[in-house]
Amino acid sequence: MDEYDLVVIGGGSGSQVATAAAERGLEAAVIERGPLGGACITRGCVPSKALIHRADIAESARRAESFGVDAALEGIDYGEMTAAIHDTVYEKADRQEASLEDAENVALYRGEGRFVDERTLEVDLNDGGDAEVRGDDVVLAVGSRPIVPPIDGLEDADFLTSDDALFLDERPDSLVVVGGGYIGAELGYFFAAVGTDVSIVGRSERLVPREDEAVGEVVTESLERYCDVYTGYEAAEIGENDSGVVVTAEPSEDDTDGDGVDLEADDLLLATGRRPNTDTLNLEATGVETDDGEYVVVDDRLETSCDGVWALGDIVGEQPFKHAADYEAKTVSANLLEDADRAVDYGAMPHAVFTEPQVASVGRTEGELEDDGREYESTTVPFDAAPLGMIMNADDGFVKVLAAPDGEILGCHIVGPQASTLIQEIVTAMDGGGTVDDVAEPVHVHPALSEVVYAAFDDLSSSEFSTAPDWRDVGDG
Repeated sequence: MDEYDLVVIGGGSGSQVATAAAERGLEAAVIERGPLGGACITRGCVPSKALIHRADIAESARRAESFGVDAALEGIDYGEMTAAIHDTVYEKADRQEASLEDAENVALYRGEGRFVDERTLEVDLNDGGDAEVRGDDVVLAVGSRPIVPPIDGLEDADFLTSDDALFLDERPDSLVVVGGGYIGAELGYFFAAVGTDVSIVGRSERLVPREDEAVGEVVTESLERYCDVYTGYEAAEIGENDSGVVVTAEPSEDDTDGDGVDLEADDLLLATGRRPNTDTLNLEATGVETDDGEYVVVDDRLETSCDGVWALGDIVGEQPFKHAADYEAKTVSANLLEDADRAVDYGAMPHAVFTEPQVASVGRTEGELEDDGREYESTTVPFDAAPLGMIMNADDGFVKVLAAPDGEILGCHIVGPQASTLIQEIVTAMDGGGTVDDVAEPVHVHPALSEVVYAAFDDLSSSEFSTAPDWRDVGDG
């Protein structure tokens, strides 16, 4: 048996805890069967955003004429595009593996680990061997995988998941996307922008239903320009014909008006969410508890119900984002290595959706505040209030601010160009306990898109004097 001060199961964000321990002279081990860096590097955020960036370029060429620029999109080399992204992200994974192998006091086990008892793991190595590993402390960070829902006929049909769809050699001529969340919306936009005929089937009445209602409405209307969108429907049956797949979609609510539809396409993409990989760990051999969704139950320090066993990332299920897992890795490192007694706080945890237009949010939605009976003030300022927003013709973009009567920032939702960047000043303000005035009072660059943020927060600020721009009375730039 190989014994260590710390064993980390998962080579994504969890490996950062192992390297932090090694830097303090402790002996650490990382167990990972797949590419290093976690799903984000090779099967998630980075390759998907690389694809979407290329879709954005194609869309810019198509819209160039509206700005008086004579341009034409002559073609897309789909296979070359996906191959280049594949090589880039897997090079990064290989470099992370080499870095971990070269680190002092860190051992890398390439295989899948499962518990024998609360501190001991049996590892089935990728090379066919096996090992037994024990740690004084253990960190669970095995991530998640796409859900394959129980749809009639699916077991006999070919389909793609988000893991499969990123590196196709050829672009599908037609595609049905089942799932209206952020993964389905992002990939639906990408494939449509590069020329695929896309249909999206979503159970809720709007796409990205977990976003603020105003955000979901804009995303749904935007995707309807690219795809055939069937909101309020769910896939009831999957069949096949000579050319590909047939998805029978039925209204998702019994009282919904409308008949079922049969959607034919070359390929089917399932984007119905992700499930934690806790079932691979044999947690029955431990005292680690899971909830009804199979997520690991942790306290606010990210320690499980078993002393000395910690968890982070997608298997915790609180915030399924890479940046959240990195934040959790810092928290676990501080608590495990320095006994910091640090609690996680997701109140200022942002996220983004990379559709067209882009979306970014932090804090509460208006619906959540209403459900809680929370008193709040709200304002929404369109992007064309700022001169650069007007120049860019960002007609459907806006900044929506939700604040308590005393100025506490409760939430902010941005739709439009660079939303994922613009949200950061609100995150910084909220993280420091700031108020609406703390965003409205600093000088904002003119003419930059950050002036839209300024204008929205100025609208709720206590300032008696305003210099916020408002170009809404001007025609198209």
